[in-house]
Amino acid sequence: MPVMSQSSPCLWTQLPQSRPSPCDRYKHACCSYDGHVYILGGRENSCLRDFWRYSVVCNEWTELSCTGEAAPEELEEHTMVAHEGFLYVFGGMLDSAYTKWRCSLWVFDIAKQKWVHSQGKKSSPQTQMPSNRKGHSAVVLGSDMLLYGGFVDMKGSSQEFWRLDFDTMKWSMLSSSQQASSGPGPRHSHSAMAYQSCMYLFGGLKGLHEQRDLWRWNSTNCTWSSLKNKSGPSRLMGHSAVVYKDSMLLFGGGRSQNSPKNSLYRYNFTSQTWTQVPILLGSTPPDKIHHCCVGLGPSYMSSTSSSSSEVIPRLLDDKTRPFKNKCFPAPLTFLGSDGAIEMETFSLLDRCYTRLTPASELDNRTESLLGKEAQRTGNCLSFENKAFKKQWSCTEEELLQEEEEDGDIAQHLPDLLLVLGGRPCATHSPISIWQMTLSES
Repeated sequence: MPVMSQSSPCLWTQLPQSRPSPCDRYKHACCSYDGHVYILGGRENSCLRDFWRYSVVCNEWTELSCTGEAAPEELEEHTMVAHEGFLYVFGGMLDSAYTKWRCSLWVFDIAKQKWVHSQGKKSSPQTQMPSNRKGHSAVVLGSDMLLYGGFVDMKGSSQEFWRLDFDTMKWSMLSSSQQASSGPGPRHSHSAMAYQSCMYLFGGLKGLHEQRDLWRWNSTNCTWSSLKNKSGPSRLMGHSAVVYKDSMLLFGGGRSQNSPKNSLYRYNFTSQTWTQVPILLGSTPPDKIHHCCVGLGPSYMSSTSSSSSEVIPRLLDDKTRPFKNKCFPAPLTFLGSDGAIEMETFSLLDRCYTRLTPASELDNRTESLLGKEAQRTGNCLSFENKAFKKQWSCTEEELLQEEEEDGDIAQHLPDLLLVLGGRPCATHSPISIWQMTLSES
């Protein structure tokens, strides 16, 4: 049996949320655009109908409108992707007698901050489109949205594979339920992500049975390939995956809703090998299932989208550029030139700090990664957004103005993976947000 290779460790920290903020939830949908994270719907005690935007820089939530005839109703296990200034939401409607007659695609105009009809600028009506479903996947590949599988009412798991052309807003079926000779087959509660010209799909449920298989869809020749590897994650459903540099990061999930896991795996596209990412001492990731993962920073930017807001210029020596903001009087130093992690602490300015593992319990490698400051105080590894905002009174308007002058804020964010919500969740509490920073030596 192949042995999974070693990987650089990661550090997990929880980001406390202040009011206003969305309640904790699961089976929701998230995506990022221009340095903001958008979250829609999901479940708490019941199905939710709310829509929020999270400013990563200011660590602040803003509730957006989710009313009007063009807006979605309560949704769960739906998908949301971003492309060239629009958010595209699909599926997740509660089943009812009229569900099949309803359009299960909604579009949000980010610039106008309003929901618009999915036909919008298009005059021709839809000739065919996928029906409402839950637990499907949706990714952006070039100027298309690829949608796979899902749980369709009484029909159960689907293996339909659809493409939505963003330019024409027309749907086309890439494979149907009758084409069972190749591909992942019926699937829901799986993960999918896009890298270069391919879509990768892992695990999920085939009917009532969890899977651990990995598939690749090549958009160039329109073929599926099974990527067999005896190592890697176990059988999972309700997990999430994002692209990171030349790899896929896969987090959480479990065999059932009552058995969430906290393992982080990395799949290298070049070597086609899995790595379980080790965790630094004093750093404990949460057990999560039916959560959302969002990657921020240049290393998480997909190379599949034609969106100008997602095109990241090649940086000198291919190194991460520190977060740049005129509200801050000096460049940040927590991401050193060699990629190691250092900590900037502002304990007098922020209340989000708790005691980390004592220095005596940190091994030599952990100390070299975190720096001596981390032994004394701090649990917020990020660019200390709340602390800086309090110190320099940096407002959302100032950030937006700077973005216009200096370009996309997302280009200058440090590399962060956010895990938002998921089961287990805390009733009537702000949404759980955990941050993962991966050390690269």
